[in-house]
Amino acid sequence: MPPRRPPLRRRLLGVLLLVAALPAPATWAVDEEIRTIPARPGVTESLLLLRPSGAPAPSVIMFAGGDGDLALTSAGIGQLRGNFLVRTRQAWAREGFLVAILDRPSDRKGGLWNFRTTPEHAVDVEHAIAALREIAPGPVWLVGTSMGTLSAANAAARLTEGGPDGIVLTSSVTETSRMSYEALRHAGLGVIRVPTLVVHHKDDRCWASPHSATPAILKALKQAPVKELMVFEGGSPPISAPCEARAAHGYLGIEDQVIGAIAAWIRAR
Repeated sequence: MPPRRPPLRRRLLGVLLLVAALPAPATWAVDEEIRTIPARPGVTESLLLLRPSGAPAPSVIMFAGGDGDLALTSAGIGQLRGNFLVRTRQAWAREGFLVAILDRPSDRKGGLWNFRTTPEHAVDVEHAIAALREIAPGPVWLVGTSMGTLSAANAAARLTEGGPDGIVLTSSVTETSRMSYEALRHAGLGVIRVPTLVVHHKDDRCWASPHSATPAILKALKQAPVKELMVFEGGSPPISAPCEARAAHGYLGIEDQVIGAIAAWIRAR
């Protein structure tokens, strides 16, 4: 015998409860597109672009950590999906930013190791800044995490014209390694002349980005018109190695809190 259908009133109530359980529009995904733009002569670079629902104010260019190779294709992101900035990109767009996550340039098959503090990298970033200003005239900020902080700081230090309006450095790498002889101290902090926010987790256990090094970063920013250190605590227990993104190094469990605070700081500038 087939099961008896519940009364109509109960069925309608079930539908209403189902509708109430659907995510609110603010949590829906923001459309993403991949663009390839010119960089240095004979070189191109791709970026993953996310547009907010309203008019963007301002724009942010993001730099992932590690080798910075997103392996972008028409299918989307091939690598570094779990990176703090990469995995939270939708949240940044919902904050009202035009978001661009920059991939490695076409001539850097091995990624950005030992390239992040070079003049050539700054030129590539300059082209990305110009591309975003064509899409949405207005301020463009650079946001880097882990090794990506070197890219953001290097561009701000080298680009006296056509550079960013401000930078955010999250989980800054201050120690060199066998993979990279570059650290944030090689990125010209002393000549940066734009607002700079330094963000760190108090319990970051990555040997390359100790929280204890953050006062030295602020001290080195001698010419930044505005500079501030923002320290976070708490979050979820790590589910990755300390220098990977699913730990305090990547603000696991407090992503929305961190993004909201950074977004408010940028808007206040």
